[in-house]
Amino acid sequence: MDDLLTALDKVLAERKTASPDSSYVAALNAEGLNKILEKVGEEATEVILAAKDAAEGGDPEEVVKEVADLWFHAMVMLAHFDLSHTDVLRVLDERMGLSGLAEKAARKGHNAVSDDA
Repeated sequence: MDDLLTALDKVLAERKTASPDSSYVAALNAEGLNKILEKVGEEATEVILAAKDAAEGGDPEEVVKEVADLWFHAMVMLAHFDLSHTDVLRVLDERMGLSGLAEKAARKGHNAVSDDA
């Protein structure tokens, strides 16, 4: 599956500077970072709503579909900054084996214990 993410990174980088009339990704980039962030926020909300629906007897596959949309738009955002999925995987790899509390405490400006993770 990493090949899929690599291929998507390549497409997103290519379309970043393409004509806005040529693709959805090009149009998002032409509208700027705020539009990209708006889409990431919308998709995050849709993930939450789908998960709540699934918890109440709805279709869990809808959660997967919404997460796919969120990941896609997050990757568009990464590409905006000339980053890729490998940058995210590198950070996740660095965090592997660490307690969540210890990892959070190691980040600047964070307390070891909080309500959010």
